[in-house]
Parts: sequence; structure tokens; C-alpha cells
Amino acid sequence: MSANSDLPSLRGGDLDDPQLTAALGSLELTVRRKLDGVLQGAHLGLIPGPGSEPGEARPYQPGDDIRRMEWSVTARTTQPHVRQMIADRELETWFVMDASASLDFGSGEHTKRDLAVAAAAAVVHLTAGGGNRHGAVVVTGDTIARVPARSGRAHDRNLLKTLATTHRSNAGVRGDLNAGLEALRRPQRRRGLAVVISDFLGPLDWTRSLRAIGAHHELLGVEVLDPLDIALPPVGPVTLADAESGDVLEIDVTPQVRADFAAAAAAHREQVHAAFRSCGGAVLTLQTDRDWIADTVRFVGRRRRAAGVR
Repeated sequence: MSANSDLPSLRGGDLDDPQLTAALGSLELTVRRKLDGVLQGAHLGLIPGPGSEPGEARPYQPGDDIRRMEWSVTARTTQPHVRQMIADRELETWFVMDASASLDFGSGEHTKRDLAVAAAAAVVHLTAGGGNRHGAVVVTGDTIARVPARSGRAHDRNLLKTLATTHRSNAGVRGDLNAGLEALRRPQRRRGLAVVISDFLGPLDWTRSLRAIGAHHELLGVEVLDPLDIALPPVGPVTLADAESGDVLEIDVTPQVRADFAAAAAAHREQVHAAFRSCGGAVLTLQTDRDWIADTVRFVGRRRRAAGVR
């Protein structure tokens, strides 16, 4: 049995594909069975009462607190309106998923996209309940798909379907993680949890946007990798193709090339992790050849122990 035998394949399909629905249902059962009890009670209400985060405006009703009158809407509609407040104890989680072509790669049974959707399903489960909401920004390099933040199991399932079925960019288009971060940053969302899911391959041109998000949200990076992103096997002469740019390179994988590639990959990963640390965030690393559930549980355990020490 492979390390990722509980990870369903999500290749192809669309929102109405019954096979995709069945695969996501199987993934939900796996997450619920193996993660129940891991993080319950970790998110605490900040303050009791109606909350302090501004929500939507609605018509005034007798008994409403006049201190919450929304004068700009009242003037525009000529009818009294009050501003509803959102309870701080409700958590709003936003996903920024890099769905560029490199996520469709996998040297084994599963792709990095399968792993990315599984990671999102785990975070959804660990942060669900109590009116908590989930939204998403999915960026491919040439398009940006947005899922508004809402609560409920039906919405969560549709969100995961969107993550699984947002098609890769056209040939020759590179991913643009910075555009996804900027789409989350503007307009500014209410304070909550921002989860960035990517393989983070390519230039780190997104660090400035990440710092801006980290100043307003709790930050979590999910790094999804394949073993071939970390080290090359001793295969000799090979032809490599860039999944995003389409560039083709013929190279002889000598021991020196393998050593240089491993060193460069390790240095790049350290830069990614340092970028999140500088924003007060953490990085959960998952690999297509490892037990992603076990890695997630270990990560959550370390975070809880660190929070207890603090």
C-alpha cells in the first residue's frame, strides 16, 4: 500500500462530474476519520457579544442601536440603515491556490494538484463549525477564479470542487502567485486565516504582497512538492520540459548535476520558508510520495506545542 493510498486522484473532470464528486466524498471521509479531535477548540472567540467587525448594512428596525446607523447608505437610499456587526469568534479562512501548470505534475500515482486539494480539505475540516466561513482565490497565470467566503458543508464542497477543476493556464503562460495574493489583499478582507497553497517554484516576486497579508491575517503556507522537485535520480542523459513555459532542455544527469540541483532546490525552499517566517507565518510541507495525513497531524501537533510554550 502506498503512503498516499488515502489520496484520491482528481485528474480532469468538471463541477458536475460524478467521479469527482465521489473522489471528494472519499477525501472528506478520510479527513474526518483521521483528523477528528486534532484541533478542536484551538480557535477561541476573541470577545463575547455581537462583534466589532463591520458587516453588511440593512434597513433600520425598531430597537436597533442608533449608534450603528450607517449614514452614507441612509443618505443614498433615503431610508434609515444600520451596519450589522460580525462576531469576532467566527473565523474567516481564505485560500490562495496556485493552480498553474506545474501543479499538474506528479512522478507517481498522484499529482501535486491532488495533494493541494487534499490539504485544503484538511484545513476546511479543521476550521469548520461555529459559523466559520471559507473563501478562495485560485490563480492559474492567465485567469483568477474567486469563491466568496460563506459557511456550510455544501459551500465547502463546492469550494473544493472549484480548487480541483480550475483548469491550468494556456501553454506558455507562467503561474502568477503574486496576482492571487493581491486579489486577496484588495479589497481588504476581515481579519482571519490566509492559507497559501503552491509548490512555490519560480522567482519569489510575491514576498511584498505576502508581508501585506501577514500584517492583517494569520498566515499559513502549504508547500506541495514531488520528489523530483527536490532531487534528480541517476538517469543519465534526459530531455526535460518546463510545464509552464514549454522550454525543452537536454541534460546529462551526472553526479555533479544532481548535487548542484539538490543544493539549489534546498536553498530555494529555505528562501520560501524564510519569507513566511518573516511574516509570522508557518509552512506545512507535503510530498506526493509521503503520508500527507501523518505530516499534517505532526505539523498541527508542533504548532499546538509551540503555542503552549508561548
